[in-house]
Amino acid sequence: MKVFFTILICKLLRFVGKILGKGSSFPGKIALKMCPDILSRIALPQYIIAVTGSNGKTSTVEMIAHILTENGKKVSWNKEGSNQIEGVTTLILGCSNLGGKVKSDILLIESDERFAKYTFRYITPTHYVITNLYRDQLTRNGHPEWVFNAISDSINDKTQLILNADDPLVSSFGKDRSDVIWFGADKLQTDTESNDCVYDDGAYCPVCKKKMKYSTRHYNHIGHYKCTSCGYKRHNTDYTITSVDLDNGVAYINGDKKITLALRSLYNIYNIMAAYTVASITGINENKIAEDMSDYVMKNGRVVTFDIGSRHGTLLTSKHENSISYDQSINIAVSDKRGCDVMIIVDAVSRKYFTSDVSWLWDIDFEKLNGENVHQIILSGKYCNDLAVRFGYTDIPKDKIKIFEDIDKAFDYLNSDRNEYIYTITCFSDKNKFLSLL
Repeated sequence: MKVFFTILICKLLRFVGKILGKGSSFPGKIALKMCPDILSRIALPQYIIAVTGSNGKTSTVEMIAHILTENGKKVSWNKEGSNQIEGVTTLILGCSNLGGKVKSDILLIESDERFAKYTFRYITPTHYVITNLYRDQLTRNGHPEWVFNAISDSINDKTQLILNADDPLVSSFGKDRSDVIWFGADKLQTDTESNDCVYDDGAYCPVCKKKMKYSTRHYNHIGHYKCTSCGYKRHNTDYTITSVDLDNGVAYINGDKKITLALRSLYNIYNIMAAYTVASITGINENKIAEDMSDYVMKNGRVVTFDIGSRHGTLLTSKHENSISYDQSINIAVSDKRGCDVMIIVDAVSRKYFTSDVSWLWDIDFEKLNGENVHQIILSGKYCNDLAVRFGYTDIPKDKIKIFEDIDKAFDYLNSDRNEYIYTITCFSDKNKFLSLL
């Protein structure tokens, strides 16, 4: 009876929350107070797939859900993005019947990397995707190795890991484990031989802390590596990005599976690769996966196309306090051979807590914007002057940079007789301040 009433109350609160437009964490919070071990009392489906990591969780989970549902699977997933234990509890109880049995074929869980150990205390995923570990929200997460330790506490010996082989820290989760599925990329045309970023989180081996050597780098510390001391190295991959042509928007997986890209970003191809791997494991034909992934446009609002007067543009949602997220958005802009203007908005550092820390701006490779195809750079929001100081340490000509603290005024400036395509780069906390003006 306790399980019955806990599920019933959670469902009722979720129903009311949807009507009021409230978040999905509160029903789960109440359910956990009523029955702290409620998750251990639920009958779960054959596949319980968890996804965590610094970046790409929401996009990867959405793509997995898309492929599986396109192929007739009934999937329950936390599409609202509420990924701590309260939100996951709302998801699971919401898709269960009153007897405590999940009604779906597959339970797909996006999990916050720091709090996964609490969620998976009561649930054992059958498969666990770990996308990457980057510098992310320093005031909350500290160093990536601290997050590594937090994720380690969430891994069960019975769970099959699905790991990004090109991330040396993520790969170390698979050390001394035989039941691991690896995904990654072969050497690509866009690779570099040396690190060309502001910092290098792949300089030292995550196992013995000695010098790491790379034979090729896809971006930042993602690439093919080997420790010069203990021999720790990149694992061979089971699912592989074999070639990429970003100019034409095409990627090939496992040699012959062609995927056309709605978003021409290597960073996003890794999300596609993770989703592809999961779908294949669940029995979906690989040709069908490639077909379903081709030209897929994300529904989560991370990438939004827009018009300002006669001008066209794309909003790229990048996480504040996450330099790699910003670097990859910048890469999309600078690779646009049509020529473009780039707008960067930093108005609120976080939606969830207050901090005025802008040290992360110095980790972003803004120098890449110093190219002929980037015509003007517009800095806007409360922290526009902090951005301006950071840009003052680049070689970008000052006459290319315009500063508007008021986002409305920056918007009015963009609504001009210029013809250049616009890329607006900002965070979840600030994107609606821009989109509301359209």
